[in-house]
Amino acid sequence: MTDEIAGFDWDSTNLGKCRKHGVSIEEIEDLLTGNPRIAPDPKHSVSEQRFIAIGRNAVGRPMFVAFILRRQERRLFIRPIRARYMHTKEIARYETEGS
Repeated sequence: MTDEIAGFDWDSTNLGKCRKHGVSIEEIEDLLTGNPRIAPDPKHSVSEQRFIAIGRNAVGRPMFVAFILRRQERRLFIRPIRARYMHTKEIARYETEGS
């Protein structure tokens, strides 16, 4: 991502999907503006290129966020699609790959 991110693109649809698993908007924005591991998600990329981000929230709980990048009026925004806390097996794999 070479363009500077102008902010986040939230509406009732993605807010609902992201809050579904108890993850707060603040946690999502903090994770995505921090230093998460980011990878493309070609399996779920249909009409737009999708990405996944994994990292830890402020209290150290591992999180997963799926998102896309959207350009609006020449500015680039992050649009979170869904977010959740990671499962035990995912955490073990995340910690193994991170070392």
